[in-house]
Amino acid sequence: MKCPCGSNVSFSTCCNVYITGERKPISAETLMRSRYSAYVVHAIPYLLQTTHVSVRNLYRKKELEEWSKNSNWLKLEIISSQTETVEFKAYFTSGSERVEVHHEVASFVFENGEWYYVDAIYPDN
Repeated sequence: MKCPCGSNVSFSTCCNVYITGERKPISAETLMRSRYSAYVVHAIPYLLQTTHVSVRNLYRKKELEEWSKNSNWLKLEIISSQTETVEFKAYFTSGSERVEVHHEVASFVFENGEWYYVDAIYPDN
């Protein structure tokens, strides 16, 4: 299967190596792509592990799992990528055939040799 992140390589050699812990993401964009793929394959523990400890308590495993499983993830579009921020759009359907777009400018931090998701702003809100 092609990787859901849109890299045009197989999932097993792309984002799955991060989700399984075989390798660590090398950039904020790599982490963001692997987190999108984690939503697609319902790898909720990875989503929590890669959320910075300072904000991890704001996320609930059950809510992440519900959004992951109740959505049909269609594609990821990277709009821009900087050292610590990634703007992207994630396209999905949820309960209907209407395509929804999750547009986010995500912030990341590199700490103790690993990248973590910190927070986001939502340009469309």
